[in-house]
Amino acid sequence: MIFYYSGCGNSKFIATSIAEELNDNLVFIPEAQRNNQYEYNLSEGEMLGFVYPIYSWRPPHLVEEFVEKLVVNGKPSYVWTAVTCGDNVGETEKIFRKELNDRGLELNAAYCFKMPNTYVNMMGMTVDREEVANEKNAKAKEKLPKVIEMIKSKTAFSDMIKGVFPRFKSNVIGSGFYKWASDEPFFSTDACISCGMCTLVCPLQNITLEEGRPKWHGNCNTCDACYHYCPKNAIQYGKKTKGKGQYHFV
Repeated sequence: MIFYYSGCGNSKFIATSIAEELNDNLVFIPEAQRNNQYEYNLSEGEMLGFVYPIYSWRPPHLVEEFVEKLVVNGKPSYVWTAVTCGDNVGETEKIFRKELNDRGLELNAAYCFKMPNTYVNMMGMTVDREEVANEKNAKAKEKLPKVIEMIKSKTAFSDMIKGVFPRFKSNVIGSGFYKWASDEPFFSTDACISCGMCTLVCPLQNITLEEGRPKWHGNCNTCDACYHYCPKNAIQYGKKTKGKGQYHFV
């Protein structure tokens, strides 16, 4: 069984690719939360995986909330996580390992895929240049078969890219991220064509169309899917996204 979360498609690609090779079941975490589904039964010998993007050098808040409520009946034969990041992950592995331990689960392996940047809601942060994004995706695709074989063989392993000052990034910046991150700055410009794409791609179903324009309802992880998938680049985050490019996994 593989639990996953994805906004702009990087982590979805990793999760679906691994699931197909393992012939494993995928559970989309936001959907499970909407259905209040936190209890799962594992068959004998079944493995347990978690795939998600890195937000501010730690697991996304909704992933942490899901794990806090997770009940697993049966002992998994191997527990692994695969994360996607633009550059590095800080102390994500340490944080996630503790969260799993609190649920009676032991993390056996942690795999890291460096993929194109998607977070653009701060000054100085933007998408990668096209050639950089293409190179990251090519290397991620090249790495996937090796990771899949390691999962199949239940190898104890970690290749997390911590970066510099990991403790400060994860525990100070990361812990404070959701205290100021919100969907209030999002708005649509006159370029909006009322296509509704933003309502379809929002993993938390946080957006509706009102009088032909998107409206955000406060339940947001700032994954920026609405911004990146908009066919007219009509969605902006205050003044911080003006002139920045778009990216989503294709």
